[in-house]
Amino acid sequence: MPIIKAFQGKSPSIHPTAFIAENAVLVGNVTIHASASIWYNCVLRGDVAPIVIGEGSNIQDGTVIHVASQGLTGMAKPTVVGKNCTVGHMALLHACTLEDEAFVGMQACLLDGSVVQAQAMLGAGSLLTGKKIVPTGFLWAGRPAKQLRELTPEEVAFLAYSAEHYQALATASKLTS
Repeated sequence: MPIIKAFQGKSPSIHPTAFIAENAVLVGNVTIHASASIWYNCVLRGDVAPIVIGEGSNIQDGTVIHVASQGLTGMAKPTVVGKNCTVGHMALLHACTLEDEAFVGMQACLLDGSVVQAQAMLGAGSLLTGKKIVPTGFLWAGRPAKQLRELTPEEVAFLAYSAEHYQALATASKLTS
């Protein structure tokens, strides 16, 4: 069974069609929408601000998602993942935003206030520093991440395919549990 834990009166909300792996950890103000999947060894800790995982999005193995406290700014910062996003294995998302059909490669790290816009891609191993924006239709990569080029039509098509593929894997995984 996954660890689903309340924190300061807020409990995770999980849509019945979502897949949550047996060893995932969800704490506090976390919302998982329909057909989303949270894979093995993921930790989503919504202790001081909300985490929202949009419909059909997949958060792959070993990913850590956290938020930022009010700190000196006086405003807590959530992490919001839009619809049909793919977040690769062992990524770190911290107080950032992924718009619909955004793609984050394996072991990428996104810092406070960063944004991957709709149908944009952040490459594997990248570091997207605070408040940087990966614009729609572009691939950014590197440490720190910089714009490399426009996405090809095949890469744009892959964004939807990736989400659909993981929705199918999640459905199959639920049936074999």
